[in-house]
Amino acid sequence: MDMDRRAPSCLLLLLLPAGLPIGAQAQTRIPKLPGYDQCPLGYVNDLGTHCVSPINYQVAPTNGQPCPSGWMNIGAGYCKKKTLGIF
Repeated sequence: MDMDRRAPSCLLLLLLPAGLPIGAQAQTRIPKLPGYDQCPLGYVNDLGTHCVSPINYQVAPTNGQPCPSGWMNIGAGYCKKKTLGIF
């Protein structure tokens, strides 16, 4: 009888992670800039007009200019803020 009461609780704990929405993971989605059909380094083409990354990078468009100090060019018209002074 004691085992019967614990079974629903155990089952709930096993099913809880499966019920979490997939979108709960951090993901950054950026638009492809005009004139570029590829995605910047670290991003994957969604086969539409955006690029996605599983890592939340801080990026900014280059607007045809060099990246400012502390940023690096990742291609496709974007700069990424360096973390820990490197990548």
